[in-house]
This record gives sequence, structure tokens and C-alpha cells, in this order.
Amino acid sequence: MPSSPHHQSWNIWVDTGGTFTDILARDPAGKLHRSKVLSSSALRGTVRNVIDAQTMYVDQSWQAPDGFIKGFSFHLIGRSHRDVYIDSFDTTSSIITLNKPLKIAVQPGTPFEVGSGEEAPVLGTRLVTGASPDTGLPPLTMRLGTTRGTNALLEQRGARVAFFITKGFGDVLLIGTQQRPDLFALNVIKPLSLYETVIEVDERIDANGYILHALKTDELKESIKRTRDAGITSAAVAFLHSYRNPEHERLCASILKDNGFDHVSCSSDLAPFIKLLPRASTSVVNAYLAPIVETYFDVIGKTVKNGKLYVMTSAGGLVHSSSYRSKDSLLSGPAGGVVGAAHIGRKSGYSKIISFDMGGTSTDVARYDGDFEYVFEHHVGDAHLVAPALAIETVAAGGGSICMYDGFRLTVGPESAGAIPGPACYGAGGPLTITDVNLLLGRLHLENFSIPISINKSQSRLRELCVEMNIDPDTTAGTTGILEGLTEIANERMADAIQKVSLKRGYDPSGYALVAFGGAGGQHACAIAGKIGIETILLPADAGLLSSYGLGKAVIERFAERQYLKPLAMLNKHLANEWKELESEATEKVRLEGVNPGTIEIRRRILNLRFAGQESVLSIECNRDTDVFAAFETYYRNLYGFWIDDKEIEVESARVIASTKPEDEFIERKVPASYKPESERNHKACFNGEWDDVPVFRRTMLRPGALI
Repeated sequence: MPSSPHHQSWNIWVDTGGTFTDILARDPAGKLHRSKVLSSSALRGTVRNVIDAQTMYVDQSWQAPDGFIKGFSFHLIGRSHRDVYIDSFDTTSSIITLNKPLKIAVQPGTPFEVGSGEEAPVLGTRLVTGASPDTGLPPLTMRLGTTRGTNALLEQRGARVAFFITKGFGDVLLIGTQQRPDLFALNVIKPLSLYETVIEVDERIDANGYILHALKTDELKESIKRTRDAGITSAAVAFLHSYRNPEHERLCASILKDNGFDHVSCSSDLAPFIKLLPRASTSVVNAYLAPIVETYFDVIGKTVKNGKLYVMTSAGGLVHSSSYRSKDSLLSGPAGGVVGAAHIGRKSGYSKIISFDMGGTSTDVARYDGDFEYVFEHHVGDAHLVAPALAIETVAAGGGSICMYDGFRLTVGPESAGAIPGPACYGAGGPLTITDVNLLLGRLHLENFSIPISINKSQSRLRELCVEMNIDPDTTAGTTGILEGLTEIANERMADAIQKVSLKRGYDPSGYALVAFGGAGGQHACAIAGKIGIETILLPADAGLLSSYGLGKAVIERFAERQYLKPLAMLNKHLANEWKELESEATEKVRLEGVNPGTIEIRRRILNLRFAGQESVLSIECNRDTDVFAAFETYYRNLYGFWIDDKEIEVESARVIASTKPEDEFIERKVPASYKPESERNHKACFNGEWDDVPVFRRTMLRPGALI
């Protein structure tokens, strides 16, 4: 195990997904270390042989030192027993001794797991640094991407929230946009509200920001007391026109904090823009998630007390955990993958890439063309958010997507087996998933997994599916047809997601390289590239850890944004001063993260424009001397194929991004001399309905130019 001198610092990059938590770490000497643990904070192994009811030989791949798992809980997969802990573990002999005898018989080959009770990022960090749970972690800087907020939102496990809204608008989020999620559904099921109670506040500000009706504090305090007495400590505040004048929201927030509310989210702070509905939704989501996310960071921060904790935002930049807002966390994990894919593309000589991140629960795709593509309003589940985010398209198709027959057709997802129980082959009673399908088609190798795998469990689930479909499970043609059909369903859904970020936005995907990563990306990349006409696929060496790699390459960045809603002709002569103010604001935010001012740059200036009377905007990249009118006309003509003369152009908003200077890693492509490598062995696998001996190559044995 690596040494961990306390006079130098480690760099830890952690991506916590729905199934696995991936860790890349650079030690003080510059050496890179890797670790992958289940997001349930468990390490798995297999019982090799039983010595007695309290002692056994095990097979494991944790790379943990002696004594590391002492005190961890011990659990046989699929068997229930309580209060059993590790008394000792000898890595040389692979003998585990428990604190008391098991009351159930254990057979060789039985899978088990051990857990420390710590969060997965901390457990993974301990593994790579060699710091056991009874000692502190060495000095380090941790960069963290997490799905904690996303999962809490999608699974509706957030905090109890009180929603404070202008009197008369208490049902604004229930009414929503009146758009039907399924146009022809006879029984429309409305999404559940994230807030528990709504309080209508007697106040009113007009569209120009003038106070029409002062906030009645006495009535408000009575409502707050009743809400607080009910045990609610998280509040969302969204008043009419507060983007023009936030005075009433700030007064309400002050009263809430003085009366025992721990978390208060004001729409004017989180999303100072026109449109009450997305502003209100953003404040409610932030209040719903803040206690969950902040508690998570507090727990990790206390463990990493000798270092700094930075968190990835949905926009692909890093923010110190103390400045982080929950609304910016919902695409945190996927954003790390896009940043990593962009760096891999540039290092390989490709400035135009499509990232294809196929994980355990979902697949995330995004387009990169010299810089990232942003959206400033987006949906996660049923939530509508005003927050900068990378333009990522997500589809519920991953290695853990459950494969079923609904009585009429085969389906893949959107349900996922997750980390617990996981795919059937994990041996914990899980369902048939895409991972099992690839294993049964010979496209996965048992020895390449870091946890125990049972192909028999996958075969058993496949037989059950065959019986449901009235297909003989003993016929190779029938089972192969089902397996390839399930693969094709998943591939079609993922290919459609790629077309949404490319072809359907006017970009020809054939001009891009596909960067395939995630635990399952390499298994499906060729089929998907063939469907959409992509000729180049990049498969990174650390494909399963690329989101962690992206965290290591991400910059510390902050946005400054301002809404105008003014004619371009009126604002144009003042734009230089506006840019200067926004640049100063964004730069100061980065400096306050502890960054040396000399390493900060203004990375992008974005102006959002539209014709007067329109709702949608076009985002124009600007510098201080850009001819904004000409840039807007060119973009509009290219996108829509025509132009409207004598129509007033309106500036909707402007945004400036300041960040630390990114590494310039673009490398010109060189075509190496080709050669045909020798395969390590052959392996039976099925492609296009045919089982054949497929040559197996180990990546570390290949050199540039290999023709396979």
C-alpha cells in the first residue's frame, strides 16, 4: 500500500454514482492510485473455505493492509444475521476472524460484504491512502462529484419544506405550466409536491420593483411559529417580481432564520430572473435538498479535516463545499465525465467529441466542440431548475437497467438494480440486467470484475424470463435472440440520446469522435457509433474511472449573471461597462475560493438575445468588441434559414464565467505505423446471432498502431 507522509498532500478525485464510487488519487510522490467501492459503502468478497464458525479463508481484491477492516460489520449476501463484526484479518493468509460464531452454515463460494459505516468517498480514500478507520486521513485535497442530491430528489427522500409565496399564488407550483406529460393519457397522474405546506404571505411588489403592499411581519411570524412547531426547519421563499426587488424576500428570510429555520432558500438569490414558476421551483428544490447535501458534506468534511473539499457543479466547475448550493448538484457526477472526456479528446488530437458515459443506472451523453455547451434552465425528474448546467442528455439505460417482459414486449429500464441488490450476477438476489445480458453473450469476463460474480445466477434469471415468454430456455437460438433483442433496445435508446445532443440540434455527429467510458461504455460503443455514423471511438485507459479523472482536470469556476430585458439598441453602448462589472464580480467569487488572482481568467462571455416578443433566446459568445447585432444575425440565419428585418432585438441576460486557467493539452494527431498484435487467447462470444471464438487482447500489451 502507498505510504502517506503527513508533511505532504494527497489529491483525491471521487465520483459517487448510483452503483459504484470511483476514486483516483495522486500521492505526494506523484504516483496515481485507483479504487472502486460500492456506493453502499461496502467491500465484497467470497468465502473460499471455512475453518470454523468464526474463522474462514476468503477471496477479495480490496488491497487493504492488515487490520484495515478490523471492526467492520460482516454480512453474508442473502443471509440475515446481526451484530457480527471483523475481529481480525490477515492479508497474507486471507483469513478473516469474526467476533462471534455464525449461527448458520457457510458454504465455499458464498459471497459476503463488510462495511465500516462511513460514507463511500471516505472508505475509498482510506483504501488508496492506507489510512485505517482508527486513524485520521493524511493531509489531502478532495474533489467530489456526487449523485446524493439527485437520488434524494428522484426518490423523494428530501427534507420537509415550507413554501412561502405571495398571497393568492399558493397553488402556482401545483398548476405549473398546464402541459400534459402524456398528451393522450386519460388518467393524468400529477407529480407529488416537494413542499409539505404552503404559506401565502401578505405582500406585493409590482413588475417594476415598486412596493405596492408592505410585508405584514406580525402575520408572517404567526405562520412561521405554527410551521416551526410542526417540526419543519427548511423553507423556500419566492415572491412576485423579487428579481426586480428582493427586499421582501430578504426580510422574510431574516425572520425565518431568527425563528429557528436552519435552511432558507430565496428565489432572488438562487435565480434572479423573470418567470415566477421556475424561480419558485428552484427555491423549493434547493430547500428540499439542502439539509441532505449539506449534512453529507459536513460528514465528509469532518473526516477530511486536514484538507480541503471541493465539489463539482452541474456546470462542470469546482466550488468549495462551504459555498455549494444544492440546486447546482443535480448533474454533478455526469459533469465530471464530460470534463474528463473533453480532456481525453484533446490529448488524442480531437477538439470535437461526444461523451458517452454508460454507468450502472443511466447513460449520459454530451457534445463538446472546443468548449462546453451550457443550458441555464433544465429539468431533473419533475423539477424545473434555473441553474447553469452542461447540456447533458440522460437516458435510463445502464448496466444495471432491469430487463423484463411486460406481457407484450421486452423492456429495458427505466428501473435499475442499483448497488443493492445489483445485477443477478452479483449474487445478492438481483434481477436480470444489461450487465447480465453482456455476461451471458460472452462480452464480459468474470476475472475482470473487482467483486465476486456468478454467471449461474444470470442464467437462472434468463430461464425465468424465457418461461414468462413461453420460449424453451434450453434452445440456444431462443435465448440468444432474447439477449440480443435486449441489447438492441438499450442501444436504440442510447443512440437516440446522442442524436438529441447532435443531429437534432443541427450538428452532424459523423464529424465527432465518440469518447466511450463508464463501466459499460466499451461494451456498446461500436454498435451505437454504427447507428449514428460515427467513425472514431476513443476508449480511455481508465474508462471506468473517467468521471474521477474529469474531477482532477476540472477548474474552479464561478458565474456572474444579470438580467436586462432591454432593447439591444438601448444597451449596446453600455455593454463594455456591463461586461466589466460582471467580469469583476465573477473574478472576485473565484478569488474568494482561495485562488491566486494571477491564475484567474475570464473564460467565457455569453449574451442571450431574442427578437422582442419571443420567449426563447439564442446564446451568443462574445468578447468586449464583438459586433453583437452581426453575431446574432449570423447565428439566427444559420439556425433557422431566414432573417426578420426591422424587428427589435432584445437582450434577455448576460453571463460571465471566470475560472482558474485550464491545462492546454491539445496534441496534434500522428498516425503510427500499423501492426497486427498477437491475441492472448480466444473466448466464446456472440455477435449478430453467431457464437464464435473471439480473440482477447490485454490493453497493456498493445502499442499504438495495433490493428485488431
